[in-house]
Amino acid sequence: MVTVYGIKNCDSVKKALKFLNEKSMPYTFVDFKTSPVQIDKIEEWLNHIDMYILFNTKGTTYRTLGLKSFDLNDNDKAQWMSKENLLIKRPVIQYSSNVIVGFDLSKYEGIFHP
Repeated sequence: MVTVYGIKNCDSVKKALKFLNEKSMPYTFVDFKTSPVQIDKIEEWLNHIDMYILFNTKGTTYRTLGLKSFDLNDNDKAQWMSKENLLIKRPVIQYSSNVIVGFDLSKYEGIFHP
């Protein structure tokens, strides 16, 4: 089963969902705005990917919160992501026991086959 995490109006999420729909891949979509993920899910993802891949330092939320001025360790970043899901790079796609972040067409084509 494929689960896509993100927000509906994110361009990368839209591309990922379009790709999965075109491949007729069944998936479940979890919207951060209506169903925020908690620290346990974030920690689960971090067992498969590095923090620098998951933590979004380029987004508006990061700048608005002024997090650059803090000396955040990985635990702090995970806590912030659980409070502010928009600090998570999107989309996060969980399938089997794997996690990928962001939209990369060539990677998706190599992973998702109908």
